[in-house]
Amino acid sequence: MNGAEIDLGEGSSGFVLGTGEVAVLLIHGLTGTPTELRRVAQGLARDGTCTVYVPTLAGHCGDNSDLQATGWQDWYEGVRKTFVGIRERHRQVFVGGLSMGAVMSMYVASEHPGQVTGLLMYSTTLRYDGWSINKLAFLSPLLMKIPFGVHLCSFEEKPPYGIKNERLRAIVERQMKAGESGNAGLLTMAGVSVRELHRMNAVVKKRMPSITTQALVVHSIEDDITSRWNADYVERHLGGPVTKVLLDNCYHMITVDLQYRRVIELSDAFIKKNSTVPQVLEAYS
Repeated sequence: MNGAEIDLGEGSSGFVLGTGEVAVLLIHGLTGTPTELRRVAQGLARDGTCTVYVPTLAGHCGDNSDLQATGWQDWYEGVRKTFVGIRERHRQVFVGGLSMGAVMSMYVASEHPGQVTGLLMYSTTLRYDGWSINKLAFLSPLLMKIPFGVHLCSFEEKPPYGIKNERLRAIVERQMKAGESGNAGLLTMAGVSVRELHRMNAVVKKRMPSITTQALVVHSIEDDITSRWNADYVERHLGGPVTKVLLDNCYHMITVDLQYRRVIELSDAFIKKNSTVPQVLEAYS
């Protein structure tokens, strides 16, 4: 199996790990980068069960002008190409992601009914309502409906940057401020990109009852960006069975933060339980 034959988006940030029969497609977040999913990908590929594909979304790993030149359908189109390539090589495909990537994974399932074995949803972002978010952020969808309102809405990353681990937080902050978007993502998110997220979320929320794919939903009770309301909403509205797990001792970036090993453990168990490839569960310590 040659992972290079599968479209992983623009640039060189996307990657493939593992050689297993079961495929896992992981989608990074808005203004994010494939790097934020590398630890989980390594964990899932570790015992040979899975091949993990992590593409770069259109407009990402560059600067804000690159991102603003794209919309959510462009982001999805890149993911769709990756998914189609994966389906040609694997009988079982799990799709998941972090933050906005978790929402997009539901859209993939809705566009390809019966072709996604399960969803891996980390820190699902249907609205920005975590404890570090400005309390007026809920007005952003309304502002974007008025002329030039989109230019009044932008978000700048600020401490703790979704990371409780102080050492890792310092590294990410240094990379973002140095403009290393391929590693740490962008420091700011323009209103145009926020509007695209709102548009995608609106479509996905309408489709959720018809999405019957089983899902693992993992969320931090201390999430600084998106509260547990987001996980609860998925549990209540997704049409398929949902396994929801709430974590402590971590913030929004659960795939790299203090509980990333637990995220791997939960994901590994979910995949093995719901795939037809018999494997022995591993302990992650």
